[in-house]
Order: sequence, then C-alpha cells, then structure tokens
Amino acid sequence: MNNSGQNITSLAIAILNWNGQSWLEKFLPTVIQHSPNTDVYVIDNASTDQSVDYLLAHFPSVKVIINKENTGFAGGYNNGLQHIDAEIYCLLNSDVEVTENWISPVVKLFEKDPDITAIQPKILDYHRKNFFEFAGAAGGMIDNLGYPYCRGRIFENLEEDKGQYNDETEIFWASGCSLFIRRKDFWEQNGFDERFFAHQEEIDLCWRLKNTGKKIYYTGESTVYHVGGGTLNRQSPQKTYLNFRNNLSMMLKNLPFPALIGLLFTRLSLDGLAGIYFGLKNGFPHLWAVVRAHFNFYAQAPGTIKRRGKHQMKIYYQTKWLIFKHFL
Repeated sequence: MNNSGQNITSLAIAILNWNGQSWLEKFLPTVIQHSPNTDVYVIDNASTDQSVDYLLAHFPSVKVIINKENTGFAGGYNNGLQHIDAEIYCLLNSDVEVTENWISPVVKLFEKDPDITAIQPKILDYHRKNFFEFAGAAGGMIDNLGYPYCRGRIFENLEEDKGQYNDETEIFWASGCSLFIRRKDFWEQNGFDERFFAHQEEIDLCWRLKNTGKKIYYTGESTVYHVGGGTLNRQSPQKTYLNFRNNLSMMLKNLPFPALIGLLFTRLSLDGLAGIYFGLKNGFPHLWAVVRAHFNFYAQAPGTIKRRGKHQMKIYYQTKWLIFKHFL
C-alpha cells in the first residue's frame, strides 16, 4: 500500500428505502448521531407507506430523493445517486445500526491508497451481536466455481466474532449492506447492472472494478450491525431465483472466454442438483425458482455478452471446490 493518496473532501450516506418507515424510525437517529458533518440522504424507491412524510416531518436535516418507480436495489441506487455530489458514496441498508467512529477508519483507508475503490466494514448480526451477519460478514470472497461466500460466513454457517477478522485486507467483493465506494469509479462502470434488480449486483460491480485493476478492501476497525431480510426474507423463492440468475449472468459478463465455457457448464449442472436439494428442503417453489433463473439467464445472455468489458481476468479465488467441501 502506498502513501500517495489524497485527502477525502466529501462523503455522503445514501439509504435506499422501500416501505421501510419502521427501519427509519429505529436506525436513522443513530446514523445521524454517529455521522457528524456528513450529508445523509434517503432515496425513496416509490414507497406506498408514509416513509417520505415521516422523514419530512421528523428529519429536516436529511435530504430526500424520490424515485418515480421501484426499480430494485440496483436501479434505485443508480437513479438516486445521480443527485448526490460527493467524492465517496456510502450505500447503507435501512436496517443497519452503525456505531461510534464507524466512518473514520474507512476514510483513512481510502486516503492511504488511491487504487482502493470500495470498502466495507465488519458486519455483525443485530440480534446476535457477537456473530457475523449473512450479508457481508468480514468481507466477500469467491471460490473457483464462482460461488460467493464471506470471511465469517460460508453458505448458512456463521462464525462468532472473536477478533479473528480485526484486520484490514483486500477482498473480492464488498457488501451492498454497507458499501463505501468512490463516486468516480462507480460511474465509470455505469453503476449497478439494473437487470439484476437485487442480489449480487454489488459482486458484479466489484468484479468489474477488479478487472480494471482496482482494489476492494475490508476494515475490521469499523463495525455495523445488520438486521437482514428487511425486504426479501432469506427463505423467499424470489431470493433464490435472483441469486441463481444473477450469479450466472455475473460469470458470463466477467470471466474470460477460455475459462468461462467449462465453468458455466459445470455450474449449470450443479445448479440442477441444487434445485433438487432446495426443492426437497424448502418446497417446490424453490425448485421452480432455480428453473426460472436458468431460463431467464438464457434469455438475457445476448445482452449480458454485450455488457462484457474490455478486460476479463481470471477468477480471484482463495478457496477451491467450496460447495463440495461444505456439503459433502
């Protein structure tokens, strides 16, 4: 890491909201309290509850951006962030409790190295505060078959936080639950892929950034607590559908063709087995969700290929055959 970075002059927190008045009531005061001298925005994704009226009445210091329709996590942020002028965006879920001094370590890390483009803090479970949380934990990684996982969380298994990840280290992807990212780099990649709607759009974005030589980092010096499942419950068939479809699209977009062909065939076969497993475990709607994901992946494939960047590099894995080690 070099010392040629520049001072960060502006940072803005952007909270995407969809019918989340209860989350705003619970967590927004803490965000304001622990984020002094920082602009806080709420991007409302066409809510049908009283979220906007509540914000205007109770939080006059918070800037409200209203999207005309709900275009999911990806489109919602793409639309809303166009109206925010800051050097660093902090994309923060509405069901996150932040802690004192959570921003300072992140800013210092950005200032150390201009090639660091995105950073996530330590993400712990709001309900079990000594355990890591599903959506991000201690930084996102990926295995040689393209399966995302996290330090502190492999599939459904969550580790207890015993200080084992109190480090600052390069990772593969930073969680959209609490994602700090340079505005310039975000827009050079045209933001999130809106076809993803939700789930794994941040992994796709981080992969594209890594393909241009940028670095994604985690810092254990900053901590937030995430409730999780505020919009889509983890047991939702729609969540299964989005995760399977988006993961395949992400691989088609970002892997070099020589590695892509064999890997995609392997993944499609494994997905078939996973669909049967989910069907037996969680019911037929989850099996059907995997089938729908594949058909939609095929339908989107021509557009996905057109979105491939100028450079595709090898997969950045630290673990091989994770799914076999975990389940077999």
